[in-house]
Amino acid sequence: MVNLEIINQALASVKFPGFSRDIVSFGLVKDVSITDHVITVIIEITTADTAIPEKIAAEIKQQLGKLAGIQDVKVQMEITRPQASAANGANQSPQALKNNSALQKVKVALAIASGKGGVGKSTVTANLACALSEILRDQGKGRVGVMDCDIYGPSIPMMLGAAGQPEIENDLIIPIRNFEIDCMSMGFLIDEDTPVVWRGPMIMKTIQQFAQNVNWGELDILLIDLPPGTGDAQLSLVQTIPLEGAVIVTTPQPAAYNVARRGARMFEKVNVPLRGVVENMSYLTDKDGVHTPLFGEGGGQITADALETDLLGQIPLDSDIREGCDRGLPITITAPESPSSQAFKSIALKIVQQLSNDSLI
Repeated sequence: MVNLEIINQALASVKFPGFSRDIVSFGLVKDVSITDHVITVIIEITTADTAIPEKIAAEIKQQLGKLAGIQDVKVQMEITRPQASAANGANQSPQALKNNSALQKVKVALAIASGKGGVGKSTVTANLACALSEILRDQGKGRVGVMDCDIYGPSIPMMLGAAGQPEIENDLIIPIRNFEIDCMSMGFLIDEDTPVVWRGPMIMKTIQQFAQNVNWGELDILLIDLPPGTGDAQLSLVQTIPLEGAVIVTTPQPAAYNVARRGARMFEKVNVPLRGVVENMSYLTDKDGVHTPLFGEGGGQITADALETDLLGQIPLDSDIREGCDRGLPITITAPESPSSQAFKSIALKIVQQLSNDSLI
């Protein structure tokens, strides 16, 4: 005998196109009923892509049609177009997109970028977010959020110890919060072992969704963790979100800072101000307090000088930083008085001072 529980179990096998999460966990199923061996499903969805409702309806009919004794499946779609969707976003300015989106209450959006992978950009982002959050709380100001735009390798949820599946409220995704930091990432929307194999247009749509369909609320600072390089994700971001600045992360050696410098030029071309350079893995400190520059010296300052911006600070090569992020406990939370935490806090203070001087926060 088919009942609502069996029907909902079948609906849970229907994935949202492009994601590994199902329509039930996304909160898209508004109502389900069964009368005389006919199932009626009402789906409530916000999208500008007409193909998505069609795919979902077809999959629902296929899955529910397999149930014993069911003669027909009817799917009713209640479709709402987003205020600023991928379909019309190209015709609006970034500021107009912000004003018409869930970002309208975000005071400052800062990109954390690097030209090269493996320089610890996400580690810097997670710890900077915690440091900035503490500073703003002490100053009686607002909250901090992190938008993880590293679509192919989302690591911010693990580093911030943020877990779970985001809920949807009033057609907006609610970010996951931990350490009083609001976070949104592809890592919340896909299974742990599911690879993201997408071309450029899908990446662009996802970043637009993160900007326009996530309830960021009132944030003083939104840090945006970018993937390395200057490809679709970066270009989509600067076209979608009015950035108040970018912070460039590099390590001391030429292989990193030469690439970081080239990547930073993209922000100059689209008139995004560079807020400074962070040199990560700058030196190893032994038990006697002696600094050993394992990866060379001076790369951060060379990068800052070439870009005509500031060297915000140098982060030591510290196993406690890595271990903390692996456990979802950033060192700025667990050991705030440590030299590494103080380095992050010094950088965060400089960023806050810059934004205050510009009357942005």
